[in-house]
Amino acid sequence: MKIILTGSLGHISRPLALSLIEKGHQVTIISSRPERQFAIEALNPPWDGKQVRATIGKLQDVGFLTETFRGADVVYLMEAINANTRAYFNHVMDIDAEHFKLADSFAHALKNSGVSKVIHLSTIGAHTGYGVGLLNAHYYVEETLRALPDHIHIKFMRPVGFYYNMFSFIPSIREESAIFQNYGGEQREPWVSHLDIAEVISEEMELPFDGRTVRYIASDEVSPNQVARVLGSAIGKPDLKWVQVSDEQFVYDLLYLGMNPDVAMGLTEMNTSRVNGILYEDYYKNRPELGKVKLTDFAKEFAKVYYQKPVI
Repeated sequence: MKIILTGSLGHISRPLALSLIEKGHQVTIISSRPERQFAIEALNPPWDGKQVRATIGKLQDVGFLTETFRGADVVYLMEAINANTRAYFNHVMDIDAEHFKLADSFAHALKNSGVSKVIHLSTIGAHTGYGVGLLNAHYYVEETLRALPDHIHIKFMRPVGFYYNMFSFIPSIREESAIFQNYGGEQREPWVSHLDIAEVISEEMELPFDGRTVRYIASDEVSPNQVARVLGSAIGKPDLKWVQVSDEQFVYDLLYLGMNPDVAMGLTEMNTSRVNGILYEDYYKNRPELGKVKLTDFAKEFAKVYYQKPVI
C-alpha cells in the first residue's frame, strides 16, 4: 500500500514507519524541516532505495497536503503541537487554535484528495470537549473529521498518558527527591509506550476500515504511588515519594517555571479530570487489551535519561 505519515521522525512516526517498511509498504513521510529529508530517506532498505520518501511542507498548507495525499491508500494524521513541550512556554501561541487550524487543514485536504482511509492519532479525553483541560481541543478535532463525507473512513486512535511524559518528573526528583503533581494515591490509571502505539497503528493499517471507529491504546495500569516506587527503584532512590499538591500550588509552580498561563490551567484541569473520573470514563467502557511495554520496562529508559548530565 501507499501510506502517508505525518509526524516526521517523531516518537511514534519513526517506529511506525520502520514497521510499515518491514511489511513492504510504500511510505511517504511529511516533515516541515528540510534538514530531515536525508534522515527520512536513510530509512530505505538496501534492497529498495525508493520505498521511503520524504516530502517537505507545512501541515497548515492545504494545497501541499492535498497533493501529498492524492493517490494514497491510507493517511496517518497527528497534531504534533502537544508533543513539543516548548510550545507550553510560548506565551503568544494559542494551542487550542493551532489544533483547530490543523483539523481544518486536514479536513479540506482529505476531501480534495480523494483519500478514503484515514488513521487519526487522537487522545484519551477526546470523548468530551469539557472538563479535561488541555485535551478539550481534541474532541473538536475529532468532530471536524467526523463531519467529512461518509466515504472517508476514519479510525480514531486514543492513546492514554505517554510514559515519556514522566521525563518531566526528573528535575524535581533531582532537586527534592519527590514527584509533585495535583493528583496521586493508589488509584490505578493507564499509561502507554509510544512503541505500543506504533504497533497498534501499524496493525490497524492492514485491517478493514468501516465508517468511524475508536480504539484506545494502553500498555500498563499503575497508580501514582506505584510509579514512584518503580521509578525510584530504577534510579537507586527506593524512598522516592509521589506528593499530591493542591491545584493552586500546581498552577503556581508551572507559572513560576514560565509556562503559558492558559497551558498551566489546562494541565491542572487535565490532572483534576484524572481524579474526578471524567478523563477515563469512556476508556473504562471500552478498555483495550494492554500492550507489551510495562512500566518496569520504561523505568530502564527513565534511568538512562535520569543519569544523563543535565543541560546547563
